[in-house]
Amino acid sequence: TAISVLTLILPNYTTSVEGPIYNNEQLIFVSFVSLILYGSFLLMQTVKHRDYFLPLDASDHEEVHEVAPTNWVGYISTFLLIIALALVVLVAKTLSPSIESGIDSIGAPKSVVGIIIACVVLLPEALSAIKAAINNRLQSSLNLAFGSALASIGLTIPAVALVSIFFNLDLTLGIDVKSTVLFILSLFILSLSLRTGKTTMIQGVVLLVVFSVYLFITIVP
Repeated sequence: TAISVLTLILPNYTTSVEGPIYNNEQLIFVSFVSLILYGSFLLMQTVKHRDYFLPLDASDHEEVHEVAPTNWVGYISTFLLIIALALVVLVAKTLSPSIESGIDSIGAPKSVVGIIIACVVLLPEALSAIKAAINNRLQSSLNLAFGSALASIGLTIPAVALVSIFFNLDLTLGIDVKSTVLFILSLFILSLSLRTGKTTMIQGVVLLVVFSVYLFITIVP
């Protein structure tokens, strides 16, 4: 909630620069804050409270965990991960002209292109999370969802901020009023769902309905 509000809503109310944008000093500070929030979650997930993110049937016995990879395997995996991420972005960039032509043909706003590209970029994590949920590996599904959601903002904001400052480009961060209303509604539903630690399918259906409303008002504003 904090990282989303700081990057998507607060820019609409700052006064140093006109419009839903941060000036360079604000952008640097918010990028730093985003990295702190993401890093704190990562530390909690992998070190301080790692047990919160393990399946219920897991234990601390060594035999139930995967053998730790060697440093060489870790380096290769990191390199391949960066290559894979770059390829996903390049695929999204390559698809942009075709998507824009299709959007223009149906008379939809340009903002729909951004939504489609975002879906393409997030598709690998989404499919993995859905597959884990279908296999009744709820904790793995939640881990993928949490990590993807936080990384989408916590790592993207510093990256695009760096490009924006380096090339002297205005970076529009603040979302419009309609999106803000739906965003706050989603946060309210999530707070109700997570308050007791138990949830049902109805909360998921409601959130999907809110998401469909967002897609609809983007196409038919």
